[in-house]
Amino acid sequence: MKTIDELLAEGVSGKRVFVRADLNVPLADGQITDDGRIRAVLPTVEALTGAGAKVIVASHLGRPKGAPDPAFSLLPAAERLGELLGKPVAFAQDTVGPAAHAAVDGLEPGQVAVIENLRFNPGETSKDDAERATFADELAALADVYVGDGFGAVHRKHASVYDLPARLPHYAGYLIATEVGVLQKLTEEVQRPYAVVLGGAKVSDKLGVIDNLLEKADRILIGGGMVFTFLKAKGYEVGASMLQEDQIPVVQEYLKRAEEKGVEFVLPVDVVVSGGFPDLKAKEPTHPDTVPADAIPAGQMGLDIGPATAELYAAKLADARTIFWNGPMGVFEHPDYAGGTRAVAQALLESPAFTVVGGGDSAAAVRLLGFDENAYGHISTGGGASLEYLEGKTLPGLAALED
Repeated sequence: MKTIDELLAEGVSGKRVFVRADLNVPLADGQITDDGRIRAVLPTVEALTGAGAKVIVASHLGRPKGAPDPAFSLLPAAERLGELLGKPVAFAQDTVGPAAHAAVDGLEPGQVAVIENLRFNPGETSKDDAERATFADELAALADVYVGDGFGAVHRKHASVYDLPARLPHYAGYLIATEVGVLQKLTEEVQRPYAVVLGGAKVSDKLGVIDNLLEKADRILIGGGMVFTFLKAKGYEVGASMLQEDQIPVVQEYLKRAEEKGVEFVLPVDVVVSGGFPDLKAKEPTHPDTVPADAIPAGQMGLDIGPATAELYAAKLADARTIFWNGPMGVFEHPDYAGGTRAVAQALLESPAFTVVGGGDSAAAVRLLGFDENAYGHISTGGGASLEYLEGKTLPGLAALED
């Protein structure tokens, strides 16, 4: 995999460089609520513009249905990129049409253009190889060189991620190089004890990574909505909590395998419950209760790990040398149910271990709860991509960058 440093050594002045970034930022009423992914691509863009490249930044945002949709426009992200770069950024209102060509043709060395949401074109996400290839050909006509730096999308076999690199000289940007280096530390060069904290809503989303981590981790701590399937698998009643009944046999098998392999599986000893899901907009007080994990009352919904569990998890992380965390411990967006997630974030902060926050909601929680991002070993920009890498899968966007 060639890196951007090799590209810069070859010289890029005056060349059109297509940067596949990940500007898939959360929006509320058209406003960006977390610009972490935009900031993550800045080193690559700044290095290229500083060397005189004409930079075309492309990304997806959300899940439009293969057609233009104003709700998913990249315009807010383009404007924010311009603010962070401290220079104007041109914006094309299409992907490969007249506006995109005009924006690129108008670039001077050192300038940047952002083209509209790639998923506005059905060829970007098509399962049909020929349709993806046609779109990739059209994108290739905009540029001389390809730089892959959208780590959050490398697990997708999409035109701009998988097909386009084959059509242009291709290099890995700084973000992808960093993310891959971090993931190698979690899979090939692990310092032990190796502790993994997994949360989030659905256990089905994490089965592959749990399966693989049973061969690698020393300790696995479980929280979030997925934990109730584990508690049910142990024979506990979980009230009205989130539950995936069909996954109970798989979870029971994993608990048995963990015991056989000497992997410590840590589950909550207490849970914060309420009679219903909280209103995340109003964030009014909900008067939650804390109950033992094996005594959740009927009709009550578990929404966070309890304070005793938070203390237990902090203790289980204290002696670790490597920690990977993916998924919040509860409904962290509401102050009544943010305690568990805050405790895990704090435990990582205080740990001397190499700490990795695995993107998605975990990264959002770190920012929302006011922690210093720079105090962690690494905060990933791609939760799904990180998990698939840790599952041992081949990621199409990384394979496409290799020669």
